[in-house]
Amino acid sequence: MDQLAERIANQDQRALARAITLIENDHPDKLSLMSALNEKKKAAHYIGITGSPGAGKSSLVDQMITLLREKGYTIAVIAVDPTSPFSGGALLGDRVRMHKHFTDEDVFIRSMATRGSLGGLARATKDAIRACDAYGFDYIFVETVGVGQSELDIMKVADTTAVMLTPNSGDILQIFKAGIMEIANLFILNKADLPGVKKLKNTLKDLIHIAGHRGFEPIMVETSVNENFGFTKLFDAFETHREYLDKTEAGQEKRQEQLRYEVYELIQEALWKDVHHMIEQDKSKRQELKQVNDPYQLAQKWLSEWKRVGESDG
Repeated sequence: MDQLAERIANQDQRALARAITLIENDHPDKLSLMSALNEKKKAAHYIGITGSPGAGKSSLVDQMITLLREKGYTIAVIAVDPTSPFSGGALLGDRVRMHKHFTDEDVFIRSMATRGSLGGLARATKDAIRACDAYGFDYIFVETVGVGQSELDIMKVADTTAVMLTPNSGDILQIFKAGIMEIANLFILNKADLPGVKKLKNTLKDLIHIAGHRGFEPIMVETSVNENFGFTKLFDAFETHREYLDKTEAGQEKRQEQLRYEVYELIQEALWKDVHHMIEQDKSKRQELKQVNDPYQLAQKWLSEWKRVGESDG
């Protein structure tokens, strides 16, 4: 795994693609691979793009890639798509989206299936981002599947979280109810060439005021892919938030909080695997599970058993 990590750090895209496949397949040596990659991490800016389906996330990211490439930056895109009920893979392939950048060696695009994750992100997304960071990309975009009220996971992954809205879409109150107002660093008012953008902007201003953000107040940027405007301002907004993260105590604390959460997340995932394996290997427990009537009682019984075992081992 150290050799694979070294190849990635030396900007071998085949090695990067292979590493992400190992991550997605939950390879037994995944943690050692990620530890090796973590030592190689550089200074990429992780940008999360979230919002309802149809808001134009893919088209906007495509436009941002064009702008960033003109500035000489390298870009990775992790596009999280719905899971196919047949293959278990992503329903939308990376060859379908952002096709004009597909042959650019300084752009890496990878589709990942949610595989049942309710947060709009694949479980392996965070590790895939770290692999891209170790490779040395300047910007890493994470485009979520867009599932409404379950988008909060993006805040645990991205440095900068951008929520996309469109005029007359009716999404804004849903977003306010879902708590996404609190996680947005930027609001992208896309399709701003359509009627209703002024009303959307005024409503959003009121909701931002009600939400009462501490520290960084979200920036609103109007964009339009059809009319090709707003993307330089959007880049400037990304940079403004990045500077806030780098130069303020609150920004640095946010990054540290993400790392603390990740420790718990990794432990939780490892414990879940151990518990699942323990139950599947125990014939009597499998039988109890088949005949379960009160899941609370059974869970409490097993937890008490494991706690006693742990105390006796200690």
